[in-house]
Amino acid sequence: MKFPGSVLASVFLFVAETTTALYLSSTYRSAGDGMWQALTLLFSLLPCALVQLTLLFVHRDFSRDRPLVLLLHLLQLGPLFRCFEVFCIYCQSNHVEEPYVSIIKKRQMPRNGLSEEIEREVGQAEGKLFTHRSAFSRASVIQAFLGSAPQLTLQLYISTLQRKVTITRCFFMVLSLLSIVYGALRCNILAIKIKYDEYLVKVKPLAYVCIFLWRSFEIATRVVVLVLFTSVLKAWVVMIILINFLSFFFYPWILFWCSGSPFPENIEKALSRVGTTIVLCFLTFLYAGINMFCWSAVQLKINNPDLISKSQNWYQLLVYYMLRFVENAFLLLMWYLYKTDIYMYVCAPLLILQLLIGYCTAILFMLVFYQFFHPCKKLFSTSVSEGLQEWLRCVCCDCRRQKSCESVGKADLRSPADIDETPSSSKISSMPSEILNPNEFCSI
Repeated sequence: MKFPGSVLASVFLFVAETTTALYLSSTYRSAGDGMWQALTLLFSLLPCALVQLTLLFVHRDFSRDRPLVLLLHLLQLGPLFRCFEVFCIYCQSNHVEEPYVSIIKKRQMPRNGLSEEIEREVGQAEGKLFTHRSAFSRASVIQAFLGSAPQLTLQLYISTLQRKVTITRCFFMVLSLLSIVYGALRCNILAIKIKYDEYLVKVKPLAYVCIFLWRSFEIATRVVVLVLFTSVLKAWVVMIILINFLSFFFYPWILFWCSGSPFPENIEKALSRVGTTIVLCFLTFLYAGINMFCWSAVQLKINNPDLISKSQNWYQLLVYYMLRFVENAFLLLMWYLYKTDIYMYVCAPLLILQLLIGYCTAILFMLVFYQFFHPCKKLFSTSVSEGLQEWLRCVCCDCRRQKSCESVGKADLRSPADIDETPSSSKISSMPSEILNPNEFCSI
């Protein structure tokens, strides 16, 4: 049975980040910074409450008679109790033989064009561990993008204004960055397992390393860009955040309304229509929060029973990173034009270049992951390298066609006098261009 390392990592980040946030807020209170204390507590306690609700919802404890569990979650000790429960199940599974097992069927990755179906026995203990891992994965994503991401942005903004970084704040920012990267990594793994649910997916260690580097560069550069822009144009940052957030929040709902599908009723049997609406709104809220800082790796599809689109949409991925790169470049340009004396000793062009190169490095690691380390790359209809070659070929063909059309258009615009003055040899050589239709010439 697989060791529950992901559960341990989630609980460690949760406890360490919450404890450090409480201590840092007390230092802000001692220094008389009431606003920084309030915001630090808000971005720490709000995701804590959401994590407790997520664990209760996934384990369906609201409909079960477990008052002690509800009390522990109310005291914000739910993740610690769940972690203890996970390791009790894991230790007992090696000594107790399972009387009842379930048989699941999975398909292996294709080899030489053939895919074999295998059967595997899953005991009750392994099924419980799977539920716990799933719950902690979702809790890590919530903790990362509804708590750690705004917390990291806030602490970096405070450090920029105060022009100093304390040891506690530096440690807290490192923890927040690790939490966001880990949450983004869990998003990638969840997306792979949901999209390829019928296959036996095994993620190699190098794939984890590649995803970690991809997400680290992407999130770090995004946060720094937002902080730099906020430090010089505080009023405009609200508009930038609202445009980003509302666009991603309403995008799944617009697709749902345009599809004309009925309202989904099969999310949870115990939920009423109002409860289902609240859950869907929370999912789209989380989806928007993720895409504010990085690519979500999953596409919400409300009219789908799984709520996730299982198709690999390369076009959306390309459009997202192109628009995000343009947006980051624009925000850095605005910062460069309106920067204040805070950045007197900062080489602004070099910093802009480093941030843009950092974001391009993130895109490079993403392409490397999809090309070489994706566990289901054999199922792709086209690889990343083939797609890039096709795109470059189309761009080159379009450029050649435009140049050819321009040259033909210039030849047609020549005056009759110029044509009459040309020698007979040039007349003979120009006959094919007169006979050939420009549209046919462009289509060559």
